[in-house]
Amino acid sequence: MSHIVEMKSIRKEFPGVVACDDIDFHLKKGEIHALLGENGAGKSTLMNILFGLYQPDNGIIKLRGEVVNISNPNIANDLGIGMVHQHFKLVHNFTVTENIILGLEPTRGLTIDIKRAREKIIELSKRYNLNINPDAKIEDVSVGMQQRVEIIKMLYRDAEILIFDEPTAVLTPQEVQELTKIMHSLINEGKTIILITHKLREIMSIADRCTVIRWGKVIGTVNVSETSEEKLAEMMVGRKVIFDLDKRAASPAEEILSLESLTVENRDGGHGLKNFSLGVKCGEIVGLAGVDGNGQAELVEAVIGLRKPDGGKILLHGEDISNLSIRERIEKGVAHIPEDRHKHGLVLDYTVQENLVIKNYYLPPYSARGLLNWDNIYEHAERVIKDFDVRSGQGADATARSLSGGNQQKAIVGREIDGNPDLLVAVQPTRGLDVGAIEYIHQRLLEQRDQGKAVLLISLELDEILDLSDRIAVIYNGELVGIVNAAETDENEVGLMMAGGRRGAAV
Repeated sequence: MSHIVEMKSIRKEFPGVVACDDIDFHLKKGEIHALLGENGAGKSTLMNILFGLYQPDNGIIKLRGEVVNISNPNIANDLGIGMVHQHFKLVHNFTVTENIILGLEPTRGLTIDIKRAREKIIELSKRYNLNINPDAKIEDVSVGMQQRVEIIKMLYRDAEILIFDEPTAVLTPQEVQELTKIMHSLINEGKTIILITHKLREIMSIADRCTVIRWGKVIGTVNVSETSEEKLAEMMVGRKVIFDLDKRAASPAEEILSLESLTVENRDGGHGLKNFSLGVKCGEIVGLAGVDGNGQAELVEAVIGLRKPDGGKILLHGEDISNLSIRERIEKGVAHIPEDRHKHGLVLDYTVQENLVIKNYYLPPYSARGLLNWDNIYEHAERVIKDFDVRSGQGADATARSLSGGNQQKAIVGREIDGNPDLLVAVQPTRGLDVGAIEYIHQRLLEQRDQGKAVLLISLELDEILDLSDRIAVIYNGELVGIVNAAETDENEVGLMMAGGRRGAAV
């Protein structure tokens, strides 16, 4: 089978990092080829070069045997290359049709021929079983439907090579199954697909071949039918990975966190969280499952003190903390692993030791009479670095910016757990990490539970919710759909609830 794309010796440097280190990548016509690697491995950079968003510092790209210079995405489109980005590029108050034709508007005389475009979109929708409404506004359709609009946008431009960047990150399990069917129908129509992902199960179920990238280098390309999740994980991380969590049955005791009829406004002034009630006991992990944007952010920000509730109460050990400051909540035993480690977790230009005392620098032994005790701060940092396996060349003196994503996350987890909290609010704690770092952080969260702490886990990874949680609360459109025991449910039931379906029995 001939190669439709050949990328040879592709190199791309950004300040302080080699994102692509002389990468060779070959794509066969008619295959689904997965690109696997942790966050920051270089896989998205490589595909952004193929799509013309970045220019390589070195190397060549051949398309159908001819050397091409893809200097911008318009040229990529003309060459038959399309890309669905992880964060969709859609105008929310435009219709589906208006979004699809944007930049390629068909005209009749001096006016845009919407009718002709609409007919072509309906024909593409039927041909590929995409079932989209060309007249719906983007703001009124689901995330899964928005993704289909992005797919039709590529097909409308006659793309032959389709790049999907982490396409299942914001989908329910049912939408993932639909996307898999769509991908296979695209392949049957003669298209070729590149799938950027860090999900091993996804690769095993859909891809023909897989190229693994680590630290900007290609580790190898394998036929998926001849490999396993364990082998792919080892290639991705560089060592054997244990998939089975050592998880004992939970022994929950008294309730630490009680949310009573909590209502919280979102940034647009509407209610992001509506009349939401939930309890978390010490000695258990309660997972909050839901498609992104259904009220999780409002719930977390209300609990940790970033946003004031508009109604209801937040009780910690029975005390109403709804009006307490963030510092007061921290002092009462609330810890928070934030979703965005760069924005809310670390000050990137501070050292590791400074970041590790950022919440309690004003307390002894780190300060006395208004002066910082740097010896104690350094000793504390070295202990946390050792206890939580934070790897950096310069130890406590390294800047947070110089650490890999996994080690930045370990530093945050170390800081939060080392404070001995009663309640740990963990939001997307393993986002974008390799399977080795994920395995490590999962074990530390289970340790907290087994030590009698309460853990509220918010994650978009349903596997993570099912593996770690004792109980699962499902949120949809800011409301509690239901609560189920993790041991008595499955991906399918939780997925249906995430789409607003059947309510689980309250437990």
